[in-house]
Amino acid sequence: MTVAVTGASGQLGRLVVEALLRRGTGPIVAIARDRAKVADLVERGVEVREASYDDAAALDRALAGVDRVLLVSGNEFGARVDQHTNVVRAAERAGVRLLAYTSIPYATENSMILAQEHRGTEAVLAESAVPHAILRNGWYWENYLGGLSPTVDGGVLYGAAGEGRVAAAARADYAEAAAAVLSGGEHAGAVYELGGDERLTYADLARVISEVSGKPVRYQDLPEAEYAAALEKSGLPAGYAQALSDADTGIRAGLLDVTSGDLQKLTGRPSTPVAEVFRAALAG
Repeated sequence: MTVAVTGASGQLGRLVVEALLRRGTGPIVAIARDRAKVADLVERGVEVREASYDDAAALDRALAGVDRVLLVSGNEFGARVDQHTNVVRAAERAGVRLLAYTSIPYATENSMILAQEHRGTEAVLAESAVPHAILRNGWYWENYLGGLSPTVDGGVLYGAAGEGRVAAAARADYAEAAAAVLSGGEHAGAVYELGGDERLTYADLARVISEVSGKPVRYQDLPEAEYAAALEKSGLPAGYAQALSDADTGIRAGLLDVTSGDLQKLTGRPSTPVAEVFRAALAG
């Protein structure tokens, strides 16, 4: 059974390939826009194929002979539904037996800005001829690493999540779940709501940061618009700042509080503790 991973040069895609190698699943095809970024995988027995989500002909070549494929959602906001559709159509033409797609929790009813293109992609899959599974990945603990050092130095974790809980996990946890789906079993038609064991408020996160850093950190809740303005002032593009502040509002509403246990069932283990992720980042 030949399995392929799109976006293999990205953070999640690369981890999925690594998880497949550990499992002994294969043959493995790593698909990336730039072959050079994953060239090292060739020495480990992985076939590297070059294709972008915009190039239908390249996608046809990349998916030739593939039985199962992971479509890692793209990062070009505003273009993702069209790009993902290109992959779905190529999978149909190639006769792929299972396409797994990385979505977002509760995508069909999730009101977050970040959910819109995932919802659109899921609609394309629902009408497609390719058997598919939806991996609705929750938040990554790594999403907080970019601001971790400033938070420790300033002693304040800012956000707009109120007392909402986020059931996040490490990126590697989601990669293991994807590898489990690609490696075998009957997953066509499945929708997996994936989230970690820890369901934490931002006040809880501030306490964890204090524990791992040894410095006092408190949480300061802000109105969404004020938080977006602060993010933009820190140097983030306006659209991205709005999406992040909107995501916090989604957390406040419980849209990233996943309790299904699907992640743990697929990986066969608990999710990685946030303290472990933060400690490793601060040590590095």
